[in-house]
Amino acid sequence: MRIGLAYNLKPEPNAADEPPTTSDAFAEWDEPATIDAVAQALGRFGTVIRLEANDSFPHALALARPDIVFNMAEGLHGQNREALVPAICEYLHVPYTGSDPLSLGLALHKGRAKELLAYRGVPTPPFVWVEAPADVAQVTLPYPVFVKPVAEGSSKGVFTSNICANREQLEERVDWLLARYAEPVLVETYLPGSEFTVAILGNGAEAYCLPVVGLDFSTLPEGVPPVYGYEAKWVWDTPERPLAIFQCPARVPAPLYREIERTALDAYQALGCRDWCRVDIRIDRFGVPNVLELNPLPGIIPDPAMNSCFPKAARAAGLSYDALIQEVIAIAWKRLTGHDLTSAIPTRRAQPATVSA
Repeated sequence: MRIGLAYNLKPEPNAADEPPTTSDAFAEWDEPATIDAVAQALGRFGTVIRLEANDSFPHALALARPDIVFNMAEGLHGQNREALVPAICEYLHVPYTGSDPLSLGLALHKGRAKELLAYRGVPTPPFVWVEAPADVAQVTLPYPVFVKPVAEGSSKGVFTSNICANREQLEERVDWLLARYAEPVLVETYLPGSEFTVAILGNGAEAYCLPVVGLDFSTLPEGVPPVYGYEAKWVWDTPERPLAIFQCPARVPAPLYREIERTALDAYQALGCRDWCRVDIRIDRFGVPNVLELNPLPGIIPDPAMNSCFPKAARAAGLSYDALIQEVIAIAWKRLTGHDLTSAIPTRRAQPATVSA
């Protein structure tokens, strides 16, 4: 069996780069260690062909013709960047893991995702999005509000200073985000309750949640607001001094736990997600779980010392990192062929390979 691995490799940091608190251009891309770990896990099923999702990807994919592509590529340019690899796979009739281009495009555009969630009756914070500084005058949401770029992932553009208590603060943050990210800004009601993230595996009625991850904001530096954003993910949390921010399973009453799971699954189905996804949820002032966003290309850092939510939830469910990656591709293979992937396992484990254009 030939398995393509589609990825974006995070470039080495440059000493001339901006300070880490604002330099988030490649936050969504993966480190070599993550790509290597995924390739190793996939190697159980055959030859792994690494396909970097750059300008040469279409040609490399056409030459490789894998039986299936494990897609973890985030893309770089435009609001449809996460949909490009699946779209190219479909054009070339190559099967792939994960959600299709439509679901990936909807999920990345938080405003469009929230419109669909609201239409389907899935709770999500009240919101608008603004495309120009003058649009702030039309925002009628009560304060405080939270702002973020409408189409970014891995907490790009999500900072502790994005909570706005009044019109003056909102105008300042919207101006800054519009200038920096050159895309609309989502403005939504700030929810004061606890936050959770839910890892989901499977399809249709068989989709299920891994143990819910709860966030303990008391572990953040003293005086900062309860926001799990760029600083918490990439600045304050390091392998040397990890933040003990996650509780898995989340320590909440059983009825709320079940409601968090149900809300996450409802959101998963509403956007037509496939195989796997992570859903971020926060509790409103009435105690109701609200969906903040969906991540159909979830982060999967292998190092247990790093706070990577999907692997953490998998470990709590008794799944090793290799078993998690193998489960994702097995779920996709069953969806695509109707057969278990175990029937495709070779008698001898093949070594990972690299194909370049």
